[in-house]
Parts: sequence; structure tokens; C-alpha cells
Amino acid sequence: MSESTLPESTPLDILYEDDYLFAVNKPAGLLVHPSWIAPARTPNLVSLLKERYPGETIHTVHRLDRATSGVILFARNKTVTQQLQAQFVERRIQKTYLCVVRGWPDEAGVIDYALKPIHDKHAEPHANPDKEPKEAVSAFRRIATVSLPIPISRYPEARYSLVEVKPSTGRKHQIRRHMRHIMHPLVGDTTHGEGRHNRLFRDHFDSHRLLLMAVGLEFVHPVTDTVIRIEAGVGEDVEQLFGQLGWHEGYPVTASVTQR
Repeated sequence: MSESTLPESTPLDILYEDDYLFAVNKPAGLLVHPSWIAPARTPNLVSLLKERYPGETIHTVHRLDRATSGVILFARNKTVTQQLQAQFVERRIQKTYLCVVRGWPDEAGVIDYALKPIHDKHAEPHANPDKEPKEAVSAFRRIATVSLPIPISRYPEARYSLVEVKPSTGRKHQIRRHMRHIMHPLVGDTTHGEGRHNRLFRDHFDSHRLLLMAVGLEFVHPVTDTVIRIEAGVGEDVEQLFGQLGWHEGYPVTASVTQR
């Protein structure tokens, strides 16, 4: 499976639902909406949800890149959608991601590096392609490291890290671009990463996906005022890969929901 290829079977994994909203564990490779970049009738999450909830209007609260897996929120009416989106804009929603990066970054840090909007010449043909950079902030924490006895380029070993990232802003490809900025690109990233490291994981671990997982989302329920934290497991394929790398803790294996 490449960065954007969908597995043959795409069962919906509903992590949480009530009368006002629900959360889904999106598989890597699945589009959120229909897109011009994919052939007609390519599966997308919204269409699958409409099949599951016939007669309902599905409101998208936020998005995940096609290649990213993990928690994504949907609302059941426009008011709840607007209230949740306001929490994103006001940076009151805590987002937690896991990623595998090249090298060993610092144990912890904050990347405060403005990013220029990525211009989509097909979706916005008349938009200014050279917009000013916008504030982008990501806090990260190194969870685990590994040194593989596999020569790569001029180095006798290949080093990688498991990193937790909590972005406080939501720019397109923010984590991917920020980690690239500090010279620790994500493994499996065919846009901002490095081909030799992607090939190493394909050849030695049969890993063909972007190793970026949205594992946690914490927000205030717009109706009940309850703080809800939803976690998604990394998935069997990623869990197996982490085991091969000697990483057996520091990440969620099963889904969970807590409320307070």
C-alpha cells in the first residue's frame, strides 16, 4: 500500500457516537471526501458514513490527510459543527499524533515555524499561489528510538524515532512539514520525506504507508459540556511494525473513550 492506497476492505471503526456527533478511526489511504485527484467511485469516508447512517446529513468538522490514519470527528447538525469548529479555531481541542521519523530528534521541543499555505492549482486556479506564511506551532516528544544495522547512504546504520506530536495549529501537512524543517522527516512521506528511508521500510518491513497516526482528540462536548477524550489504536499493521522495531509501549493499541 502506497501513501495514498486504500486497503481492499474498509470497515468503519466507530470510536464514539451520541445524538450530536460521532468519531471514526479513519484508515490510512481513505479519502475523507470525493476528490478530483482520485478516479470516480474511489471510496471515501463521507460516502461510507452516508451508507451507514441513511437519511442523515453528515457534517465534517475537520479533516485528515488521505495518507493519515486515526481519529476524525463528524457532527449530526450544523450548530454542533460550528461549535466544534470554533473550538479548533480557538485552539481548545487537543490533538495527539504519533509518527516515525528519520534520526533521533531532541527528547522534546516546540517547533514554532510559520508555513506558507499549499496552493492547490486545480481546486483554486485563480488563487494567489504565493501567500504569506501563517503561524504554525507543534510540540513534540520523543518516545522511543532504534538503530538498525542497515547501511543507508554514507552511514553504517539507520536510525529512527517514534515521536508524539501535539500541534496547536492546523496548517496543511503541518506535522510533515515541521518535522522535515528540523531534519527529521516522516517515514513513508512521499511528498516531504526521503525516498531512501521510505524504500528501507518497504523492503525490510513491508511498510508502504505514511507512518502518521492521529491517535487522540480531546474536546468539550458542545451540548453536554463534558470533556471527552477519544483515543484510537495505532492499528494491527503499525503495532506489528513497532514490535519489529522493539517498541512495545508508549502508544495506544486499543481504542478508548474517557469523559469527565
